[in-house]
Amino acid sequence: MNKQNKVNPWAWISTLYFTEGLPYVLVMTVSVIMYKKLDISNTEIALYTSWLYLPWVIKPFWSPFIDLVKTKRWWIVSMQFLIGAGLGGVAFLIPTSFFFQATLAVFWLMAFSSATHDIAADGFYMLGLDEHEQSFFVGIRTTFYRLASIMGQGILIMLAGYLETKTGNIPYAWSLTFFVLAGLMIALSVYHKFILPYPKTDVTQKDKFSFTEFFDVFVDFFKKKNISIALLFILLYRLGEAQLVKIASPFLLDSAEAGGMGLTTSQVGFVYGTIGVVCLTVGGILGGIVISKQGIGKWLWPMVFAINLPDLVYVYLSFVHPNDFWVTCAAVGIEQLGYGFGFTAYVLFMLYLSQGKHQTSHYAICTGFMALGMMLPGMISGWIQDHIGYQNFFVWVCLCTIPGFMLIRFLKIDKDFGKK
Repeated sequence: MNKQNKVNPWAWISTLYFTEGLPYVLVMTVSVIMYKKLDISNTEIALYTSWLYLPWVIKPFWSPFIDLVKTKRWWIVSMQFLIGAGLGGVAFLIPTSFFFQATLAVFWLMAFSSATHDIAADGFYMLGLDEHEQSFFVGIRTTFYRLASIMGQGILIMLAGYLETKTGNIPYAWSLTFFVLAGLMIALSVYHKFILPYPKTDVTQKDKFSFTEFFDVFVDFFKKKNISIALLFILLYRLGEAQLVKIASPFLLDSAEAGGMGLTTSQVGFVYGTIGVVCLTVGGILGGIVISKQGIGKWLWPMVFAINLPDLVYVYLSFVHPNDFWVTCAAVGIEQLGYGFGFTAYVLFMLYLSQGKHQTSHYAICTGFMALGMMLPGMISGWIQDHIGYQNFFVWVCLCTIPGFMLIRFLKIDKDFGKK
């Protein structure tokens, strides 16, 4: 039977990229909030959850081997089911006495599965659509990836907060939340098992792989002009943000006596999962619009300021502790809006650096360094905060933005790059 079929892209693009975004936000963000509510220290939370970036750091090294084993369609469905099973495992393990070590192990398995799913899904997108459809649906896929963030950081955290209040049992509340997630993910894997098309070009590539060519990709990348400055920029541009992102939620959740804002789980879900994600998305859209009109040269410095200066809102929150919840919402919204706007320059620079014969592979290497730039500072952020307190920590975060400013003047980039 010829399995090649033409499925309406609307039937699978939205769900595929929603499913791609959900595990990432669960591993990177929801896990932090869950561990904070389960009384794990900031030092341990930041250190161990930062290790979960590792699969995305090393993703460029194993991505070529995915095509050697099975089709991209097989990888997509299999990884989704494995992630669903992992979420069920987290749900079972939360009430145990050894939940921290056990759930971290499952989260790492989920992170590896999620990174593998990213590779397969992005490749399948290009195989399952023609060039015109790829262009048309690029905004759709981004939108549903963002909706996954709203679902994970917002709705599900608010659900956990509701269950905390309703049951009075925090571990039980989070266990129920992860059972819901497990059911959702397994349902999506079953849906994709039947609805994803079978592109003729989605085949194993055993005969096309060359170790020589694989290593040539890396050699060519590190031979690029001014590569050392470029890599320093990728690693250090978000030095402050990499630490802030691990401590922001614990800060909002901690009591005033501990130096935090004393918000409930549901309030944090609303602040970050709705207002934060919306502002982040708007910032990214605005960044794309202005660069497409005038090129990166005119907007590089404004974007550097945009991603770094709003970190000052956390200095304000930690010193003033405003009682008005909406002031906190506005502060987080400003920081996320600036981050979304400033992140555009970061992505454009990596695209610029990746130009050439191995553009796709070189961009994957850049994203690996990008993940490393989040992983290493994040690992020590909790230890720093626990030793100097929230107020001094957020001042420290602002000081950590200085290397990003200093490296900008050494970058070599076409000022019109990105211009339509």
